[in-house]
Amino acid sequence: MSTELPPQLQNQLAQLQQLQQQGQALISQKSQIEIMVKEIEAALKELETAADDQIIYKSVGDILIKAEKAKVLEDLTEKKDVMDLRLKTMAKQEERIQSRFTQLQDQLKQALGQAPPRGG
Repeated sequence: MSTELPPQLQNQLAQLQQLQQQGQALISQKSQIEIMVKEIEAALKELETAADDQIIYKSVGDILIKAEKAKVLEDLTEKKDVMDLRLKTMAKQEERIQSRFTQLQDQLKQALGQAPPRGG
């Protein structure tokens, strides 16, 4: 006897696996952004304690360029705000993926629990 799943269940299983992969990729991206935010926060803290006339350099690609403290503070604050917004968006995506994953998982469990036993 064949133990192959019906096409609908195969499709749901494929969707479940895809959601799992999306969730893992999202968690990885979210982690990278959280690290970037912490680095920005550390840089902002350092800048805030620096004297206004202190020479500041900012990294642009592979080089360092002399920059004004106020401009660097502004740029870093803006970058942090963008990263914070991305984290909020990712958290919402993560919730949606988790919700859909749980829903599909429950549907599969129910379908497999009601499926007649195969083989012997």
